[in-house]
Amino acid sequence: MAIETAKQRYQKRLSALRNERSSWEPHWRELADYFLPRKGRWLFNNVNRGDKRNQLLIDSEPRLAARTLASGMMAGLTSPARPWFRLITPDPEMMEFGPVKQWLYDVERRMRDVFAKSNLYKPLPTVYGEMGVFGVCPMIGLEDPRSLIRFFPLTIGSYYLAQNEQHRVDTLYREVNMTVRQMVRMFGEKACSPTVRSMWQNGSTEQWIRVIHISEPNEDRVITRADNRNMPFRSAWFEAGDGNGDGFLRQSGFNEFPVMAPRWDPTAEDVYSGSPGMDALGDAKALQYQQKQKAKAIDKHVDPPMQAPTSLRNERASLLPGDITYVDVASGMQGFVPAYQIKPEIQALLLDMQEMRDRINRTFYVDLFLMLAMSDRRQMTATEVAERHEEKLLMLGPVLERLNDELLDPLIDRTFSVMFRAGALPPPPPELEGVDLKVEYISILAQAQRMVGLGAVDRLYQFAGAVAGADPTVLDKLDHDQAVDEYADMLGVPPGIVRPDDAVARLRQQRAQAQAVAAAAQAAPGLSKAAKDLAETPVDGDSALSRALGGV
Repeated sequence: MAIETAKQRYQKRLSALRNERSSWEPHWRELADYFLPRKGRWLFNNVNRGDKRNQLLIDSEPRLAARTLASGMMAGLTSPARPWFRLITPDPEMMEFGPVKQWLYDVERRMRDVFAKSNLYKPLPTVYGEMGVFGVCPMIGLEDPRSLIRFFPLTIGSYYLAQNEQHRVDTLYREVNMTVRQMVRMFGEKACSPTVRSMWQNGSTEQWIRVIHISEPNEDRVITRADNRNMPFRSAWFEAGDGNGDGFLRQSGFNEFPVMAPRWDPTAEDVYSGSPGMDALGDAKALQYQQKQKAKAIDKHVDPPMQAPTSLRNERASLLPGDITYVDVASGMQGFVPAYQIKPEIQALLLDMQEMRDRINRTFYVDLFLMLAMSDRRQMTATEVAERHEEKLLMLGPVLERLNDELLDPLIDRTFSVMFRAGALPPPPPELEGVDLKVEYISILAQAQRMVGLGAVDRLYQFAGAVAGADPTVLDKLDHDQAVDEYADMLGVPPGIVRPDDAVARLRQQRAQAQAVAAAAQAAPGLSKAAKDLAETPVDGDSALSRALGGV
């Protein structure tokens, strides 16, 4: 019995994953037709093709709704214009220690610089957009010599996923289209197949070649070996088909799974997921159909089918404005007239279409991201705006939690590890040795969810202030320092603004010492005068002082 090679094993698993995914493909293609016509990779030969793909789109509302969802998620979760995460320790008291707080802030700042210099903020809108329509969109982060890390979003149809026993995606097989030039630059001419080498030597450098890349747990690793073949996750590149035999373009590994594969709402053990696009597909199809019907009704109304007597069969007839068609009409017959009267109920049709647009927008949370722009009221109090925002966020809350778990946490873990190995992080203080850091999100959407607690703090202090009018001692129940810390956390205030507890303790000690010195200096003249008066008081006569001293 022939021994199965590594490449054959990969191709066998690829075949199984392709078969497992096949039931989703018709649904994804239909979603692409109505929401994202330019997305999706179904055939090898449709790479870099500019042919028209939006033939089914007459009304652009579904496309705009998907775009608004992607833009809203980008601005609300990972805006490059403001901090959207911070690092914390499991122990809140350690977070108040000055050196720890400063080190965490320095690391956050350096990570934000890496994100800004890399291409992270370019693929993220693609991830949010495809996730909203297809339910999933993986992004792979590979180490880069210039920017430390570089990210690549994968379009639907080009990848296959599998998950572990904890229902976490830990396997990615993807089909990549690369030109001959790209392959030679990335892998070297010697690693390529004879066919690719021949194309390179003949100058056919822009010919497209299909390449398979796999990332999966390395079950065969030898832990005692520190080479790239024995890392926790294996990586392998090879040309599709048998053009290069059992040869690989490259074999290596990853210290952590490089793929972030967020899913909108997977069911039980499903690898792939449902999405807002799937929920809105019926309305999107009906909207396009009604647009066709509306155009057809208007067309018939403006340019109706006509009927005429047989005497006009070979005569001139015109439908041009102002023109005349002469007809000899016999008794009981009509002349050149519309075949039937068209009186379309355009207004009712427009109302029905608007209802469909509203349902599509609600499904894609457009009413959340454009809440003020879509409101029919132009004057609302700040409290009303906050309450409306909180109400909308209740619907998006579960999705945000899943995004934190499947996209943002792995993204930050991967970037932190790459920076640590590259020596791009400052040395941590001794207090953090052996401590696992945690990530806390302070984006606009994350803060909006957390700011629900601000109202509770405000109401508590209002109530305590009212009670303090009758009994001031009730304020002893409140820890004002802790209240300021909690309030600042809810607002996402930068840590440099709020002093840590040890710095506050030193400041208060210095203030108390300064007050003591000032009080002593203020009391000094009175003590000197009392001492002088005492020294000048006679003790030999009959006085209270002499009697007191005599008693002693």
